[in-house]
Amino acid sequence: MTDHADLLQGTLDLLVLKTLILGPLHGWAISKRLRQLSDDVLEVGQGSLYPALYRLEDRGWIRAEWGTSPEAGGRRAKFYNLTAEGRKQFSAERSQWRLFSTAVERVLKAT
Repeated sequence: MTDHADLLQGTLDLLVLKTLILGPLHGWAISKRLRQLSDDVLEVGQGSLYPALYRLEDRGWIRAEWGTSPEAGGRRAKFYNLTAEGRKQFSAERSQWRLFSTAVERVLKAT
């Protein structure tokens, strides 16, 4: 899936929160990790990722700090960290996602 509009905002938020549970990352690394974890199915472009990061930061679920990126040749980059509130939100959204995806799967399996 290449940065499609059907990657719903809430789904992208959930995926970004999950990547940050694994540790702080800068924007490009978040996109790369999502691609890797999804076996190259999910490819989130900057036009979707950065608005999501700003939205999550505004809600207090992530915090940004400047640091140095080894992947970018030692250049400065904004690293995003999950906050305690973000961890709670991830758990709540993961539960909602599981409920939703189970319901969709039931419909798809109907004969």
